[in-house]
Amino acid sequence: MFRVFLRTDNSPAQLFIRLALGVVIFPHGAQKVFGWFGGQGMQKTLEAFASMGFPAWSTACLMVVETLGAVLLVGGFLTRLWALGIGVSLSICMYLYHLQNGFFMNWLGQQKGEGFEYHLLVLGICLALLIRGGGALSVDRSLAQETNRYRY
Repeated sequence: MFRVFLRTDNSPAQLFIRLALGVVIFPHGAQKVFGWFGGQGMQKTLEAFASMGFPAWSTACLMVVETLGAVLLVGGFLTRLWALGIGVSLSICMYLYHLQNGFFMNWLGQQKGEGFEYHLLVLGICLALLIRGGGALSVDRSLAQETNRYRY
């Protein structure tokens, strides 16, 4: 079963979307965990999410997915797991905070908030990674090949 989870082809397309997703998501996690890129850091993030009604365990999961998950996604290690985590977290965010603002992002500052077009792009990337795996130069591919080598 684990082999199926790791299985992927040698697609450079999967490599490029995996890298793009990891590079885009990591700064969001780094804001929450380390306070980088103008973020608040771990304690204030936990407090802010608690004030919105999120339990600490869910906020901790979000921080793990957006930091560790993004880094491991870049390397292609457990690609499907991290794509699922990112997809779930973005879906929750989109549902709770962006659907009511319409489709478009707030490019000109004329809306109440941001729309959900960015979230749809991320969800599309996550689905592609869930379906096809990490592609070329992924740890998943190397592990799957190793596992197949020792099959009888």
